[in-house]
Amino acid sequence: MTTDPWEPDVAPEPKKPRRWRDKFNEAFRGVKKGMRGQSSFAVHIFFAVLAVVLAAVLDCDHVEWCLVVGCIGFVFAAELVNSALETLFRGLERDARDRVYHCLDIAAGAVLIAGLTAAAVGAIVFGRKLLLLFHVIS
Repeated sequence: MTTDPWEPDVAPEPKKPRRWRDKFNEAFRGVKKGMRGQSSFAVHIFFAVLAVVLAAVLDCDHVEWCLVVGCIGFVFAAELVNSALETLFRGLERDARDRVYHCLDIAAGAVLIAGLTAAAVGAIVFGRKLLLLFHVIS
C-alpha cells in the first residue's frame, strides 16, 4: 500500500500507445474547440490575415516572414492556453472558483503581452518597409 494519497493502491493497466495520427487529431480538435465561441479569436484572425497580406505586399524577406509568422503563432498559442484555463474554470465548483479566479486575469494578461509584442514587431517590420516605400528613409 502506498502512503501518497494521490497514488492509486492498484497499479493501473498499461495503456496502449496512441498513434501519431490520433495525437494530431486530438490537437486539431483542441484548436477547433479553443477557437469556437471565442470572440477574441476573430480579432486575432483579422490581424493575422492583415499581417500576412502586408508581408506579401511589402515583399518581406525570409527573416521578416519568420518574425510575422512567429508572432501570429505566439498570439494564437497564448489565446488557446487562455481558452483552456477558462474551460477548466467553468468546470470548477463555486468555492474553488473563488480561490483561483485570478488565474483568468493572469492568462488574459499573457494574451495581452503576446498581442502587444506582436504589434511591436509588426510596427518595426512593416513601419520600416512603409517608410522605405514612401521614401521617408533610404
